[in-house]
Amino acid sequence: MAYAVCRVPVAPLRAEAAHKSEMVSQLLLAEAGLILEEAKDFIKIQGVHDGYEGWCQRGQLVVIDNWTKEPASQVYTAGWVSAVSINNVPAHAPMGIPVLNEVNARELMAVLNINYGDAATWNAAGAQPEAAAIRKRAELFLNTPYLWGGRSVFGIDCSGFSQMVFRFFNIPLLRDAYLQATQGEVVGFLQEARCGDLAFFDNAEGRITHVGILLNDHEIIHASANVRIDKIDNAGIVNSETGVRTHQLRIIKRIS
Repeated sequence: MAYAVCRVPVAPLRAEAAHKSEMVSQLLLAEAGLILEEAKDFIKIQGVHDGYEGWCQRGQLVVIDNWTKEPASQVYTAGWVSAVSINNVPAHAPMGIPVLNEVNARELMAVLNINYGDAATWNAAGAQPEAAAIRKRAELFLNTPYLWGGRSVFGIDCSGFSQMVFRFFNIPLLRDAYLQATQGEVVGFLQEARCGDLAFFDNAEGRITHVGILLNDHEIIHASANVRIDKIDNAGIVNSETGVRTHQLRIIKRIS
């Protein structure tokens, strides 16, 4: 099997093999995907980290024959942004890019050399999903602009936000809100919620379209226009600035 590895700080994953196609997700530097299909300028991959599929520009990837995934020993950059070098050229990479393990770094050596410099790192294998730690990590994303398909502090969507926060606690979440809603255990009442529970919201047709991380039974942090903290009650989210109800609560799930 052949794999493609992201060689830029953030690379769009698109629905079709064209720049004008919708961005459905992103690959971050050093993330890999199984190659499913190839076109002239694009490669279709299935992300190793979440199984999500999309087309990425060929020039933003390097192709290798093998990739070793070690989910129990994941290390990520911890600072909001890190100064790194990519093939000896300076770059700034967003929080949460994987630090390559020795096997994959050696496999990539000839085509992709990432120097992490003095970047602060976070060992997800040893991190406990305690309330204070989850809140602190989530709040690092505050005021990140909403971006459909985004997965970084340069721009993020609601499910990308929850996925990235839980990455730091070695808890893999699927990519979209409706997929994440299939994970974990149901919490029956908002009053029973604790920090780190995920709240899901639906539209008029009953489709789950939004997710946020509960901080307690009356506050939620989520990506809506920007990453923000709003009020929540049994009916849903109320914008803390305007007092307008914005999202209708469907279900609460406990992931950790």
